[in-house]
Amino acid sequence: MHKEKDEWEKKLEIKTKELKACQNSFGFKSCFKCEKFFDCELRKKYVKAVYESMNKGSSGGFEF
Repeated sequence: MHKEKDEWEKKLEIKTKELKACQNSFGFKSCFKCEKFFDCELRKKYVKAVYESMNKGSSGGFEF
C-alpha cells in the first residue's frame, strides 16, 4: 500500500532537492565544509522543513 505524502513531506522533498543541488554545485556531500554553513538561508529553510515534517504543523517554536 502506497501512502500519499502530506504537504509537509512534499515541502521537505523540495527543500531536500534544493539543498542537494547546492551541495553538488560545490562538490560537497554535506553542508559542513561550506563556508556559509551558519548563515545559509537555503540550509535554514531545509532545517525548518525537516522540523515541520516531524511535527506536521503543530504549534510550537523552533529556533536555530
